[in-house]
Amino acid sequence: MMTRTKKTAAILAITLSAGLALAGTVHAQQKTMSIGTGGTGGVYYPLGGAVANVLSKNLPNVQATAEVTGGSVDNLKLIASGQSEMAFTMADAALDALQGKDKFTSGKVPLQALLVVYPNRMHVVTVEGTGIETMADLKGKRVSTGSPGSATEVMAFRVIEAAGLDKDKDMKRERLGVAESVNAVKDRKIDAFFWVGGIPTAAVTDLAATPGMKMKLIDHADTAEKMNAKYGKLYTASKIKAGSYPGQDKDNAITEVWNLIVTGNKMSNDDAYAIVKTLVEKKDDIVAVHKEALSFSLDNQVQERSPIPFHPGALKYFKEKGIGG
Repeated sequence: MMTRTKKTAAILAITLSAGLALAGTVHAQQKTMSIGTGGTGGVYYPLGGAVANVLSKNLPNVQATAEVTGGSVDNLKLIASGQSEMAFTMADAALDALQGKDKFTSGKVPLQALLVVYPNRMHVVTVEGTGIETMADLKGKRVSTGSPGSATEVMAFRVIEAAGLDKDKDMKRERLGVAESVNAVKDRKIDAFFWVGGIPTAAVTDLAATPGMKMKLIDHADTAEKMNAKYGKLYTASKIKAGSYPGQDKDNAITEVWNLIVTGNKMSNDDAYAIVKTLVEKKDDIVAVHKEALSFSLDNQVQERSPIPFHPGALKYFKEKGIGG
């Protein structure tokens, strides 16, 4: 009896250890992918959450997670340090990182584009009663130019410069994210803020819908040409169409820049191919979370929209679909 019990125990122990070894193998094959997004009031974060869900659901052994960050610049630094496998970024910040300029003078970041995602529209936001009607009226005002580590800050400085203003001398500058900027406007702590993001941005919708306040968006499309002359062909004049936000009764003439999903130089061709294929082909699941994902389309996957070279795995998928890349 005793011997049989010992035998059973031994068999159980062997089975258990074999099971654990197998579980270890399965666990080893599980890839965790951290996706750098942005603040909770913007578009990168909900969109990044949808991307993470689609990848985790459709790719075997991939567990993707969306991380709250300061935005593009932070995300590119997370790619550089290996803390993130993928990241949302604006094209201008990505080019700075690739070339080791501006906020990346400590070293170039080896980047590859996976997907051109959607255009980011620059919002210059104020409310009635501040006396701000044009870019020139920002002089002497309290203005937020975006959170540190965001591409809002990068582009805001360029728009201000192209408008003939000095970011340090001509305004009292704050460095707030979009949600914090909206709260500061409501509390009359700042007069205006810059935000570059998708349409609609939840925090801006919140301000526009605030009772007793009338939101105003300031035209600045004329700055695109000057920015391109200095920084390369990254920006285009565009518009935020009337009705994009509550109470917005006319088109707002703005500048825009494309967003990308990028990776570093470590992702395999197979992984890049599978990720890009999944994001394009499961686009509708992402659109259900935010309509900017409508731009995750093959016709946007052209190199002129991205200053970052496409990953070979992404190019393979585009070529299969008849897109030059």
